Amino acid sequence: MNTPNSDIGLIGLAVMGQNLALNIADHGFPISVYNRTYSKTSGFLEENAGLGDKLRGFENLEDFISSLEKPRKIIIMVQAGNATDAVIDSLVPHLEENDIIIDGGNAKWTDTINRERRLSEKNLHFVGSGVSGGEEGARFGPSLMPGCSEEAWRQIEPIWQSISAKVDAHSGKPLEGAIPGKPVQGGVPCSAYIGTDGSGHYVKMVHNGIEYGDMQMICEAFHLMTEVTGLSPDAIGDIFTTWNEGDLDSFLVEITGDILKQTDPRTGKPFVEIVMDAAGQKGTGKWTSVNALDMGVPAPTVAEAVFARCLSAVKAERVSASEILNGPSVKPDLEGGAEEIITAIRDALYCSKICSYAQGFQLMREAQKEYDWKLNFGEIAQIWRGGCIIRAAFLQKITEAYQKDPSLSNLLLDDYFRECIEKYQANWRKVVSIAVSYGVPVPTFSSALAYYDGYRNERLPQNLLQAQRDYFGAHTYERVDEPRGNHFHIDWPHPDRPEEKC
Repeated sequence: MNTPNSDIGLIGLAVMGQNLALNIADHGFPISVYNRTYSKTSGFLEENAGLGDKLRGFENLEDFISSLEKPRKIIIMVQAGNATDAVIDSLVPHLEENDIIIDGGNAKWTDTINRERRLSEKNLHFVGSGVSGGEEGARFGPSLMPGCSEEAWRQIEPIWQSISAKVDAHSGKPLEGAIPGKPVQGGVPCSAYIGTDGSGHYVKMVHNGIEYGDMQMICEAFHLMTEVTGLSPDAIGDIFTTWNEGDLDSFLVEITGDILKQTDPRTGKPFVEIVMDAAGQKGTGKWTSVNALDMGVPAPTVAEAVFARCLSAVKAERVSASEILNGPSVKPDLEGGAEEIITAIRDALYCSKICSYAQGFQLMREAQKEYDWKLNFGEIAQIWRGGCIIRAAFLQKITEAYQKDPSLSNLLLDDYFRECIEKYQANWRKVVSIAVSYGVPVPTFSSALAYYDGYRNERLPQNLLQAQRDYFGAHTYERVDEPRGNHFHIDWPHPDRPEEKC
């Protein structure tokens, strides 16, 4: 008796690929797997022999492809860049019209656009799907962000909707309890059609940029509590656990509480104190910042989060500098007790978070114009509510904001977020002032506040800047008493300085 063809295939059995394959099999979709090194495949099959025909492995690429139901659907889970192109090139000669290649890695969206264009000329579909949630998300339910043709989406939709994380339809909170072989039932899937070509990978990139900001803000809150209140990591961990029960309910706040209460098994010291303060990065935060600069969209908080990691990486220089450079010699007495300061830090964290997300959604709004996408921002916030690293109760408020006004130009203008900042901004400003007076760096708190103040100001000092540009480079200027779009120049070296319209 012949074994039925698999519903889908997967290439690349590193941890993310293995966990995604198991997730797919758990949801009743037979899957074929292939890895360049067959020993990896055979070991994976042995460890999961209980899945039977739901999980099939192949040593030969042609046999792997032949095992798939047509139109074939093949997920690539390999390193972004040249490795992805090499796998695509190896597949194309064996594929037929309307077969689908799905890149589940962190590819750059422009690469995805080019791959989709190249493969569509061969009558093949290409899907660039963001996959967020790390190893656990891949295994039990990630947030999935596919960018592709609508035809390709219809083919993969049943699988993507089934294997994604699920949230409660009313509260928006993730449904918990997935275990191997027993997926979560019911709820709203954290997967939706994003748009054409590179839109899925672009949205995933912005997700990661926001993630950089979230993580840095949390670190600044921890640093402030350490320096200003003198609390131990364990006590600060309890505070984060309490915060996780309110507006700041999120995966990152939750794990921060766990980390800060962890002791080092080797020394018995607080675990966080033995971790080297030199952060790594894989590039998606940098991509977000560079793209914001390219498109002229203000996203300073993500950029500052990236720069904070870069500054942390020069550890040896900082150690040397600490012996030469001095901070404030006198630290002022603080009004209010530790509890009041901790509340102020919480408020500053929440306000900064609002501004960071506002920047991310502004960036996506501009990108859809640039690349002719039609993005549903409320739906994007909705699929980030579960599975992904930035999953948070806060995202339900963003979903509701865009449901009320799909054309909302900035989250700061939504009633809920506007009222939050009105309520908390005094504490936000107080915390930034405390940080400056204590010499504690808070790049995301302060950049988010500067963004807010810049956005709410009717008039900024760039009138002087534009006059400077006209003075040294004849770059022209607009006048406040003339319609927008009319440009003028003053002949600065001329003693009478006549103005001319350009």
